[in-house]
Amino acid sequence: MKYKIFVDGQEGTTGLKIFDYLSEREDLEILKIDPDKRKDPEERRKYLNEADIAFLCLPNSASIESASLVTSKNTRLIDASTAFRTDDAWTYGLPELNKKQRDIIRKSKKVSNPGCYATGFIMAVNPLVQQGILPKDYPVSCAALSGYSGGGKKLIEKYGNPDPEDKSLNSPKHYALKLDHKHLPEMQKHTGLAYPPLFTPIVSSYYKGMTVSVPLVPRLLSKKVSPADVRDLLAEYYSSERFVRVLPYEADQYLENGFLNTEACNDTNMIDIFVFGHNNQILLVSRLDNLGKGASGAAIQNMNIMLGLDEGIGLKV
Repeated sequence: MKYKIFVDGQEGTTGLKIFDYLSEREDLEILKIDPDKRKDPEERRKYLNEADIAFLCLPNSASIESASLVTSKNTRLIDASTAFRTDDAWTYGLPELNKKQRDIIRKSKKVSNPGCYATGFIMAVNPLVQQGILPKDYPVSCAALSGYSGGGKKLIEKYGNPDPEDKSLNSPKHYALKLDHKHLPEMQKHTGLAYPPLFTPIVSSYYKGMTVSVPLVPRLLSKKVSPADVRDLLAEYYSSERFVRVLPYEADQYLENGFLNTEACNDTNMIDIFVFGHNNQILLVSRLDNLGKGASGAAIQNMNIMLGLDEGIGLKV
């Protein structure tokens, strides 16, 4: 018997990528809605309630609407929007969050897929909070660099087909400068921090791949630790995780003439975590494909877990 899978919103960036993953699977039956009826609530209701797993790849309001259309006890949801990421009625879909999270996802009916920036931030910071090294009231700051695909169709069109006279796209650009980025609530909640981080994202003129950087001052931490200590703690925390690679503290061999390649995890479901620094300063850096482990790859990983399959099926390391 093949599991029935439906993608509600398969025209968006995340939906299209999920559909690409699914199209290579022979163990699944993909339910396909007539393109002319993809916005018809009743037609969507039919497919949503026929599916074993339904992906919601929609804006927040549309995801909320789709979730409300599900009445079948057999349909399980994976939502890719920000609508439910801090909703206690939904399970946060980050299997590596802690030792219990994977089993919670496996049993859940409703899973919220993490944001890309949030994934990089949480996976670097959460273990330090849980181990009592990073105080919950620490004034955390975070900077991140991403390719333009994270901005969806409009930004992809803008960068992918630039006006030859417009030179402004050649340089990286800060955004969300009101310090209210949509990933902040989940970044705070799923690390246990008392306050959201001061988060400054930057978009640049390449397609995909991201780094998320968090600086720490050792004298303000709850325990005396060196950068090497922090690296070893993270390596132990993620020692059984196939999609997490904590690089050695002396990471020169993984740099390119001293530069960190933001695109090195592209087309995989991997996340790399680096720790740099010295006695007075520590820098955590996560690297991932914002369309892979940061979005569609994570959604497929969650689907595999929910169906009781090997979670790596269809994903690359």
